[in-house]
Amino acid sequence: MMEPLFQNIDRKECGLMSVALHGLVVTLLFTVVSKPAIQVTVKEARRIFMPVVSDYLSEAPKPKALQGGGGGGDRSTTSASIGRAPKFAARQFVPPAAVLNNANPKLLMDPTLIGPSDVPTPNNAMAVWGDPLAKLGPPSSGTGSGSGIGSGKNGGIGPGDGPGLGPGQNGGFGGEVYSAGGVVSAPALLVQVDPEYSEEARKAKYSGVVVLSIEVDQVGRTRNLRVAKGVGLGLDEKAIEAVKQWRFKPGLKNGKPVIVRAQIEVNFRLL
Repeated sequence: MMEPLFQNIDRKECGLMSVALHGLVVTLLFTVVSKPAIQVTVKEARRIFMPVVSDYLSEAPKPKALQGGGGGGDRSTTSASIGRAPKFAARQFVPPAAVLNNANPKLLMDPTLIGPSDVPTPNNAMAVWGDPLAKLGPPSSGTGSGSGIGSGKNGGIGPGDGPGLGPGQNGGFGGEVYSAGGVVSAPALLVQVDPEYSEEARKAKYSGVVVLSIEVDQVGRTRNLRVAKGVGLGLDEKAIEAVKQWRFKPGLKNGKPVIVRAQIEVNFRLL
C-alpha cells in the first residue's frame, strides 16, 4: 500500500530538480554574455567595420589647386615661341632657351627640366627648343624671367613658377584640371590593360565593380588615382595597378591638350 506514495514523492522531486537545472543553465548564459571580454570583442569588430564602409561612401573629388609646372623667359617683348621641350631629369644643369645669349658656350650640355624622368612631355619633332604648347612666331624665350622659356619664372617652360613645364610651380608637369563638357572634350581610351584577380577574391569567388576617380594629363597618362567606390579583398589595389598603365587620347580645350578628370569602372567577374 506504500508504493503509490513513494511514486508521488519521486515525481515531485524530479520536477523540482528539472526546474533547478533550467534555472542554473539560464544563469550561466547571462553570466557568459555579460563577461567584459565578449563585450570588448563586439565593440572592436564594430570599430574595424565602420571605417571600411565610410571609405566606400566618400564624396566626389573636388577640383585641386595647380600642381607642378614651371616657367621662365628673358624679358623679351614677344611671347615664347613654339619648339621642342627638353626631357625631365632629377637635376638641371642648363635651363632651356629658345634664343641663346651665348652663341659659343665653353661646355655644351643639353637643357633639362626638373621632374620625374619617366614622365613624357607634350612634344613635337621640331629641331629648336621652345614651348610645345605655344603658337607659331619668331624665336623668343618669352616675357618671363629667371631663364627658361615662357611668361613665368625660374628656369622652366610656361606660365608657372619653377623648373618644370606648364602652369603651377616647383617642377614636374602642371596644369589646371578640367571636367569634360562644353569646350572641353573627354579623354578617349587608346590602350587598356586588364586587371589581375587578387588571391583573396579568387578564393572567396567574389565579384564586384571598383570605381576609380582619375585625371588624364596632357599626354594621355593617368595620375592622381583614387578609389571612389571599392570592394576590398585586394581588388581595389589591382584596379589601380591596371589603370595606371592605361593610355588615352588627351582631352582638349579649344584644341589644346588639358588635364581632364574622369571616373573609371573596373569590372571583376569570375568566369
